Amino acid sequence: MSTPQVAALVLKRLLAAAAQPDASFEVAAVVTQPPRPTGRGNRKVPQPSPVQVLAEEAGLPAGAILAPERPGDAEFLAALRQLAPDLCVTAAYGNYLPSSFLAVPPHGTLNIHPSLLPRYRGAAPVQRSLQDGVPITGVTVLYTVRAMDAGPILAQQKMPVDPDIQAPELLNRLFELGTDLLVDNLEAVWAGMGQLAAQPQDEAAATHAAKLQRHEAVLDFSQPAQACHNKVRGFAGWPGTFATFQQRDAGGGGDAGHVELKIVRTRVAQPSEWSGSSEREVAVGRDALFIRCGDGSVLQVLELQAPGKRVMAAKDFVNGLKGRTLVWQPVQQPARVAG
Repeated sequence: MSTPQVAALVLKRLLAAAAQPDASFEVAAVVTQPPRPTGRGNRKVPQPSPVQVLAEEAGLPAGAILAPERPGDAEFLAALRQLAPDLCVTAAYGNYLPSSFLAVPPHGTLNIHPSLLPRYRGAAPVQRSLQDGVPITGVTVLYTVRAMDAGPILAQQKMPVDPDIQAPELLNRLFELGTDLLVDNLEAVWAGMGQLAAQPQDEAAATHAAKLQRHEAVLDFSQPAQACHNKVRGFAGWPGTFATFQQRDAGGGGDAGHVELKIVRTRVAQPSEWSGSSEREVAVGRDALFIRCGDGSVLQVLELQAPGKRVMAAKDFVNGLKGRTLVWQPVQQPARVAG
């Protein structure tokens, strides 16, 4: 049971594992969300989820590809009971599962969650962990209960976090790792040992990974370069990260207007790599932009996107500046009214 593109990786890996001569399971059915309208304006047309597309390409019969509006729908539950699955597996499905669903598979429902639970429960575990700059992450295979990401843990595996990896790539790696971890533990599940061996989570150690919001996408260069870099990594894909710059004409001339740039890829640079003449001036290197942040640390911008343009290397953007300089603009904080 899954929906987004990253979850299609899980299905692909499960199908490959099920095709092995010594496989202990088969994929009996796929459950995903129904087609959603995509596109712009009046051209929006319903499109199946990536998981549904993969299931169809893999040759699963139409009756084995289920796309209910809600997993508690009576018609869907009747179809699920008729399929009689021994185990259900979820990965980024996006819907709460009611007790009527959880009661169907005799071996329970296992979820692949891309964090080391109980830390980072919720909708954006990878994004929030990158934003926090954690050096170690991992994946958890757990039994699904009514409370979000709170079920007993069947298995976990840790992995180090590359200091420059971004959310889409880390999501892929963790779901691939999690699928292999799940398959490795299926023999214990079939033997009836999975639910007996699963360990309860430490509720006192639980943290929540809230869904990303578009208004959070603003980069604040008054923060340290590491914090800005971590936010770029965590918010990569959607919603991205943005900053506003004042443009100044060549030769120290007048104001050439403001521009909002999407900051796509960065790294933390050495303070000596910044050569600006004023505190908020963006230094222009041969192949990058260098921003001096609030504590004196330096952020190197490697890729960005200007309005109406495609993502480009910073060196290509530099060529288009034609001598103009950029000055980063402070983030406007909302006014506070004393009560």
